[in-house]
Formats: sequence, structure tokens, C-alpha cells
Amino acid sequence: MDKELQPIGSETRAPASQRSRTAELLKHAKALGKEIDVSIDGNSVTVPLGTTILEAARELRIHIPTLCFHEDLCLAGVCRICMVEIEGQRTLQSACSYPITAPIRVSTHTAKVRRARRHVLDLLLASHHGECYICTRNGHCELQALAAEYGVDLFRFGRADRPRYAIDASSHAVVRDMNKCILCRRCVRTCIDLQEVGVLEALHRGQHTKVGTFMDKPLADVVCINCGQCINRCPTGALRANDLTDEVWEAIDDPAKHVVIQTAPSPRAGIGECFGLEPGRPLTFQMNTALRRCGFDRVFDTNFAADLTIIEEGVELLLRLQRAIVERDPAAVLPQFTSCSPGWVKYLEHFFPDYLPHLSTAKSPQQMFGALIKTYYARTNRLDPKNIVTVALMPCSAKKFECNRPEMCASGFKDIDYGLTTRELAKMIREAGIDLPKLEKSDFDNPFGTATGSGVIFGATGGVMEAALRTVLELVTGQKIENFFAHADIVPLRGFEGARYAEVPITKVGPVPALVRHLFPDWNWLRGATLKVGVCHGTANAKRVMEDIRDGGRFSHCHFIEFMACPGGCLGGGGQPTPTSPAIRAARAKAIYSEDHAYSVRKSHENPAILRVYEQFLAAGPCGHESHELLHTAYTRRGKYIA
Repeated sequence: MDKELQPIGSETRAPASQRSRTAELLKHAKALGKEIDVSIDGNSVTVPLGTTILEAARELRIHIPTLCFHEDLCLAGVCRICMVEIEGQRTLQSACSYPITAPIRVSTHTAKVRRARRHVLDLLLASHHGECYICTRNGHCELQALAAEYGVDLFRFGRADRPRYAIDASSHAVVRDMNKCILCRRCVRTCIDLQEVGVLEALHRGQHTKVGTFMDKPLADVVCINCGQCINRCPTGALRANDLTDEVWEAIDDPAKHVVIQTAPSPRAGIGECFGLEPGRPLTFQMNTALRRCGFDRVFDTNFAADLTIIEEGVELLLRLQRAIVERDPAAVLPQFTSCSPGWVKYLEHFFPDYLPHLSTAKSPQQMFGALIKTYYARTNRLDPKNIVTVALMPCSAKKFECNRPEMCASGFKDIDYGLTTRELAKMIREAGIDLPKLEKSDFDNPFGTATGSGVIFGATGGVMEAALRTVLELVTGQKIENFFAHADIVPLRGFEGARYAEVPITKVGPVPALVRHLFPDWNWLRGATLKVGVCHGTANAKRVMEDIRDGGRFSHCHFIEFMACPGGCLGGGGQPTPTSPAIRAARAKAIYSEDHAYSVRKSHENPAILRVYEQFLAAGPCGHESHELLHTAYTRRGKYIA
């Protein structure tokens, strides 16, 4: 099949106008192609003009400590912990931001360098308030690790004896404790450059400098989208997720409560990192065993609800297309945007509110599952929904915000009671004395234990669109997706480019399947049409796609676009294990796609458990009355969600 592709941007690059001038100069220098010889600790290496000392040292596998540096972010050079000595130069230089433009001899661990780094650490610790023992990052803090590495065993310049700032716990997703901030500005660069939201900024000057929000307002009162990317890149405990694991334990310990948990695909591909495993090793079925040992009454697969989302969202797309093509309704709203990323939804609400009608009305898999558990599951198991506690294991801090949105109570109760991040569940498992990687495997519980490969790939950027195309193309053409794409792998939608565009011509149509016969008499109106789709991840890239749509560019002609708030999609979510990097996210994606191939059923519309729910409960079928009541949202004229 012919496909037209247009990669735009890169995984983490923000527009040049908002990136550091140094980074642009380094990029330009490297493009010249000139090679420079450099010696680091007596080891020689040849590098392109403009390579930084840190990059050259890493080629030689020489360790230089860093704090403000992060692979996802533009250069800053503000923490000075990476200082090195260059022969012939009087002062030390920061390795992360020093470009190599001529042959130099560098020493990374002389007495002068070690002394300077230790002084930097002493100064950071002097203004860093908080006890390591009760910090969420204890044992996993970059500042703590450097203090141990450099033998800091006392506070040489004293320490902050009391907090200077109040803790901001106003957000359902992110908690800020600026008393632990070391002013590395990673969070600032993440929010401004990586995500282009711009909530955080360095305020004031000199000793009064602090990282804060507009007018120093609480996070809940500014345009924070709750994505948690700042948490993933903070080297200390200054930023953390709003942890409610104590409330989850309390529910588990209450014999009157029936506590169920659903697990999304991305945490399975990442949680092993919390237990010392290399990125990319999934622990799906070991995690099921651990959750039962922790005390959860049922363990369900969010992939089931992802399949349900694909059916509802895919049929909604076909209905919008029918309105546009058959009815020629000028009010038909296209392109349709995916709605399963709550960070993206909040970004759209803040920055492009006029485009809210483009959002699919389908809820996210997390929220669909919660609505079903407190209705269908409660009824079939003769449980009182008020005694059911629903917990969602997600890779995303924004899911904590999503489950607390006032409209997410279609069941008559709060559909999802608690959202847990991957890091928080790892903490619970360790607290229960469980060694996760060594556990035996066990399956998910029924009636939601059956899922497909399409549900699994939701965790990677492009996965929602790939899952949707597997279903929509088979429903419309009557042919197997394997006739279009080998092994059902829609490779053109995969990868980490900032945005992708693809065209899929529909040359023939088939009979209308029973699942959607109540909505469509035939598919003749789609014969000869070309389905145009887009994929985008990270809100900096989303901004460019939205501007392209506004300006009438290529993406304005799409019919369906997948947006994910986080770099790499859910596998790079704000609740995933730290550290994060492009290589780590790629390893997690590989794990997700390998799980997809392990499923015998890989298409959402072939999931027998989904078809059973439509037969037994959602009797009017996809996008019918019952499903709209439970599984969809609507809008008021002001563009706000309502139930």
C-alpha cells in the first residue's frame, strides 16, 4: 500500500528560538565536519568540531559528574559540578558546555578539580533543607550520590536549619518542595523547552533566586498540565508525585472494601528498572503475582479497556466521516484528536481551547475501566459499588489529576479512586517485602483478563493510531490488516520523530460487520477515499502540529491525529522510573512491541471479552446510548467537560 510520510522535528527538540544559543552553535560547528584531536586524562580521541568535553569523555568512558546536564535538555552549565582542568587555562571549565574548537589536554580528576567539586557540593548542601531518611528520593538522589562519591561527611558551610518555602501540594499530580531545590533548572528547561508549557521559571536574583510559577501561585492555579516531566528530570526530591499509597494500603486493609487494580502496559515495561534490571525487560505477569501478595482482590488488564477505547474512538471517527462525506454537514468536526492522554487534554484546554470539539469524546482506558468496574463488574459479582475501591497503575502523574476531574463519575461514584505511578507501586512492592523479578508468573483476572496486542502498544507513541487503524481498516475493507502491513505492524507510525503523517488509501470496501451494522448500512461512501492520519508526542511537538492545523497546513487535512503529552508516549510518562533518556525510552518501546507479538489476538475488535460486554451490557453497541453514558464525555458551549 502506498503511504506518504512526513517526519517533523525530533523527539525532544524545541524550536530554535527557545533553545540555548550555545546548543545551536554546537550543532552548527559539528555540521562543518572538521575533526579535532583531544586528550582526556592521557587518553586520545578525535571528535567533530564543537563536541563538548563531556561528550568526548563519554566516548572514552571517562566519568565526569553532572547535575544540571540532562540528555533530553538544552545545555545550561549552571551547577559547575562537571568542572575540569584544561592545560594552559587558569580557571576550570564546565565540561558539559565547553565546545572543543582546537586540540586541548583535559584533566578530569586533579586535586584542584576534586576540591572545586567538593566545594560546589558543600555549598549546595548548605542551602538544601530536608532529611534524606524521609525523602522520596532517598537512595535514588543524584545530590546524595555525589555527596557519597566525594566523601562529603559533614556540613562544612552549615545547613539550612529550617525550611524557607512552604510545600506546594495543591496539585493532584505534582508536589513541589523548593527547600530541596538546587537550582539546576532542569525543571525549568523541561517545562519551557521540552514541553513548551512554561509554568516554571527562575525567579529573582542572587541568593534570592528560586524556581517558581507565575506570581508564585500554587501549581493548581497555573497552566500546569500535570505531565510530571519535571519530576522525571529533577535530580533531588524537590519535585515528586502526589503519593496516596497510604490511602491505598488503608483500603486494602479494610475487610469491607473490595479493592481492584488495573495495570497499564507502560509500567510493566519499566518497573523492572526500580529493581535493578536493565530497561526493556517486561515483568507483566510477575507483577500480577506481586499485586495479589500485596492484598489486591482482583488484578485486571488496562489493555482490555484500551481495546474498548479503540472500538469507541474508531466508530466515533467513522461517524464523523459519515457526517462530513455523506451528509455533507459543514458542522462535522475533523480532524478528530485522541483523548486518552490527560496531559494533552489539559494542554489543549489551556492553549488551544477553540479546538476542544476536535477531541474524541471517548474517555481514556483508565476511566472507561473505572466506569465498567463500578457498574458491569459490580452487578455481575453482586457487589455494592460503594464498597469497591478502584486503583489504576499508570505511567503518568496526570492520571492522578484525570481521575479527580468532577465529570469522571459516570457510574454514580468516583470511577477511579486512586492513581498510582510505576515508582509508587515499586515502593509498595518493596514495602511488602517482595522481590519482584524473582516471583512466579500469574495471569490477569476475569472477566477483564482478555486483551490484545493492540491494547499493549497504547504505551508507545503511535500505538493508539496503529491500534485504531488495525480495527478501522478491517471493519471497512473486510480484509485482514496483514494484507496492508506485514505481520499487522504499521511501521510507518512507529518511531520517535516529533510528528508523523501518513496516508492510507481505501481502494475497496467490504460488508458492514454486525458490531456496527446499527450505525452504517454500507461502506460505499468510503470507497476510493484516502484516510489521512497523524501522530505526535510531547507538547512542544503538539504545539507545532496545532499551529500547522490553524494555518491550514498538512495536518489540517488529517482525519485522525494521535496526541501524547509525554516524550515517547506513555512509556516516557511522568510516573515512570528515573532516570530517563532517549535510549531508555527506546528500550521500553522494544519491550512493548515484543509483547504485542506474544498475543494470539492482536486486534481490538477480535477481543472476545469486549464483544461479550457489548452483548451483555452495552446492548446498543459502540457509540450507543449506554456507552455514551458511561464511556464518553460531552462539552458545554464554553468548552468544558460535562458528564
